[in-house]
Amino acid sequence: MRDIPSLPAGPDTGPDLDLRLVRYFTAVAEHLNFGRAATALHLAQPSLSRQIQRLEQQLGVRLFDRTPQGSRLTEAGQAFLPQAQTLLDTAHQAALTARAAAPVRTITIGYVEDLVITPAARELRRRRPDARVRTRHLDWQDTHALSERRVDALVARMPLPFRAGQLRVSVLYEEPRVLIMAASHRLAGRESLTLDDLGEEKFVDCTATAAAWSVPRTAESYPGGPVPSAPGVDDTFEDKIELVAGGHSFAILPAGDRRSTLRPDIVAVPIEGTGPYQVVVATRADDRNPLTAAFHNVARAHLTGRG
Repeated sequence: MRDIPSLPAGPDTGPDLDLRLVRYFTAVAEHLNFGRAATALHLAQPSLSRQIQRLEQQLGVRLFDRTPQGSRLTEAGQAFLPQAQTLLDTAHQAALTARAAAPVRTITIGYVEDLVITPAARELRRRRPDARVRTRHLDWQDTHALSERRVDALVARMPLPFRAGQLRVSVLYEEPRVLIMAASHRLAGRESLTLDDLGEEKFVDCTATAAAWSVPRTAESYPGGPVPSAPGVDDTFEDKIELVAGGHSFAILPAGDRRSTLRPDIVAVPIEGTGPYQVVVATRADDRNPLTAAFHNVARAHLTGRG
């Protein structure tokens, strides 16, 4: 690993760099194109541009020259790039070293979206009173928590938001699909429907989640008003639900995801003729912590989707 120059003594050691911004910088430097880098990072391009501008403001230098053909590193950017890569490497290694030194009596269980893991976590604590069982709710964009050892087990819906080749994955239960729509929609009173009932609606899978969201229709569908923008990869769940409630979009969600039912202006209708979603527990295949194997067992017994 490359050596990092030591910082000067004294209270002023320069700007405190946000490692997330540094990672964004290295992605843009790799692709030399903000659009491709944004796609790789699961960000919207305007959001990525703002984050790079924040980093440039922190450093007090311009890191990229933007051109119609793409982007290129400035002299300051070229000088910063190897140090940025070293900084990320060192931070990653420091985190792995600290986590590797943690006693095996500790396990951190991650879960996403609306999934509830309380019965399994409670049972594991009952069986292993000597262990420290921690839980952590993860944002749906956080695709590195398991590989970076910030969690030891993850309860999520398929498809998983990362490569599963190095994981041990067990299916816990299945959930049927439902279509959520505005309560005022003509199909809202149906007991069930098929995707054919929606005509030419086009659905886009949401990055790293099980949900799919329809693309808002053409301007002719919205006389007298602007066309709502399509859901982006960095929109929140609530942003997308707002489009649905306004009648501008549909969503396909697992029946177990009841967040949308908290609004009286939205209804959920079962979809026939589609396969179910799978809720799984995933752990690293090389994890030798006995608590991870124990959690697999209690998760299969106590997380059944029946509440």
